Amino acid sequence: MTSQAADGPETVAASRRSKITPEREQEFFDAVLDQIRACGYDALTMEGIAASTRCSKSTLYRQWRTKPQFVAAALRANHCPKFIGIDTGSLAGDLCAAARAAGERSDEDTRLLQALGQAIVQDEELQCALRDALVEPELGALREMVRRAVDRGEIAADHPALEFVPAQLLGIMRVRPVLEGRYADADYLVRYVEAALLPALGLSGPT
Repeated sequence: MTSQAADGPETVAASRRSKITPEREQEFFDAVLDQIRACGYDALTMEGIAASTRCSKSTLYRQWRTKPQFVAAALRANHCPKFIGIDTGSLAGDLCAAARAAGERSDEDTRLLQALGQAIVQDEELQCALRDALVEPELGALREMVRRAVDRGEIAADHPALEFVPAQLLGIMRVRPVLEGRYADADYLVRYVEAALLPALGLSGPT
């Protein structure tokens, strides 16, 4: 029996992965997401990533067996939660701060979501990776903002508009490019929160 056979498939896979440094792995992930934003998911190929990062296709296939696995890994590795840590002392202030934070990355995040398009609907692994990287961290942070507001007595826990806060704040980022051909930047999102979201919650703007 060879030493690889004795070690088992998990050990062999780990040995192969160890040949790629974290810095090199991040180069691959950055290239994947950049190409998706520029060309769309369907146009992304292992061959294209290999060429742009100056490596062999076999290196990529040893690490990530399929394109969906590669993209899912890139999404998870590049998650950058925008709302975590926001705590201004009021729900109105928190939502305006969240709008500013979202606007700073709106173009990159929106282009990525648009480029993934139908692939997200068709591939369960990509769906899970997208939720892990871009959706759940933001939802968790928004829920925490609401919990603090309820604890402070700013708003009732059963206020009917609370359920729709994530859909309003995150959904407007997807809709503006379709309606107006422009990304929802920080100024636009803050104005939206102050003019539409806060009144729906019965809140005035932050002081």
